[in-house]
Amino acid sequence: MQTDPVERLIRAALISDEEFVQTLQEVMRHDLRLSVKELSEQSGIAPSSLYKILHGKRSPNLSTLRAVVHAMRRIAHSSEGEFIGLIAARPVLDVIEERNAEVDGRKIRVREYPVHTLEEAIIAATRAEREGAVAIVCAPIVSSVIEQLVKVPVATIIPRDSVQRAIERAARKAWP
Repeated sequence: MQTDPVERLIRAALISDEEFVQTLQEVMRHDLRLSVKELSEQSGIAPSSLYKILHGKRSPNLSTLRAVVHAMRRIAHSSEGEFIGLIAARPVLDVIEERNAEVDGRKIRVREYPVHTLEEAIIAATRAEREGAVAIVCAPIVSSVIEQLVKVPVATIIPRDSVQRAIERAARKAWP
């Protein structure tokens, strides 16, 4: 699963300065295609300080780390626009053909949050809201819990056709 670049950056900072620098370079080059000048403008950190950090000549202090993380979070999520978080198991997500929707003339993206357990679904809902989801779509088994945790609207997946297909598949397996 591809993780959020900002979350990767935070995890790397907790491991070591070297890991932080390597991950910061990767996120800047590959994930966000961001120059030192752009990061400097967004974070308020002098370009010379960023260059020293990126070349291992200075360790980032806590305030610098916070500024970089906040700037990266704004940059990473600003271009995405509104989105609906879809929380489901990978097999469900794999059959979805459209990652964008138009509802009442408004375009909206669907961002997937693959999960395997109820706990992961709850964590994914909290993360989706934190990342700016305008709504969340999830399975009935977790929707009531998620509705109590988040402030955005929650819609429940009602799998009509797939339930019938699953019953037929189970029957075929039971009666070879």
